[in-house]
Amino acid sequence: MSGKGEQDPVLQLLAAGLQVWVRQQCESVESLEIQLQGSALQLLRGRLEGVRLLARGVSYRNLCLELVELSSTGLQVQMGNLWRGQPVQLQQTFRISGLVSFTPEGLSQSLAQPQWRPLADQLAEDLLGIAPLVRLTIRGDRLVFTAQAVGEARPVELETTLQASEGSVLVAAAEGAVTSLLPMDPAVVVERAVLEAGMVVLEGSATVSPA
Repeated sequence: MSGKGEQDPVLQLLAAGLQVWVRQQCESVESLEIQLQGSALQLLRGRLEGVRLLARGVSYRNLCLELVELSSTGLQVQMGNLWRGQPVQLQQTFRISGLVSFTPEGLSQSLAQPQWRPLADQLAEDLLGIAPLVRLTIRGDRLVFTAQAVGEARPVELETTLQASEGSVLVAAAEGAVTSLLPMDPAVVVERAVLEAGMVVLEGSATVSPA
């Protein structure tokens, strides 16, 4: 979809090309809407004011995201490829801001992936003193970590709270002084981390370098 000038064929073409580009960056996307900000004239000059994106059911770098809402700064766009029926090509680094949300099931599934398993177990060690991490659940306004050591009959639980700290996410025991700060990609800055409507919601910004 496009915003201003919605029926303009040039904007429609770019919106379709951006959908292809976004889907190429992800393992899977259930639904995707893109709104363009700008005019066909600007676009013909290789410039777009920005893009707004709404996606659901996204798998990105083996992270299972329930909802993604993002907006970008201005983009430099190479239109030549689109005229030849090829995917859109973004020319320069740009900034995005917005939010992503995880269900507890999606977060548990993400942390069970080989890519993220070391992080999951490190969190379990930091917070509960044992690993591996078995699952994550939400209980009211608390994120509950459950771990079970090999050979132990019973799992161990810990209720935690989330907050943004140092551009990342600080996980803290609801009672006590135990904390763990998530390692974060230097290109990503988390500005808000909360539990809302039964989901983990992270808000912030990131720098995107087109590949």
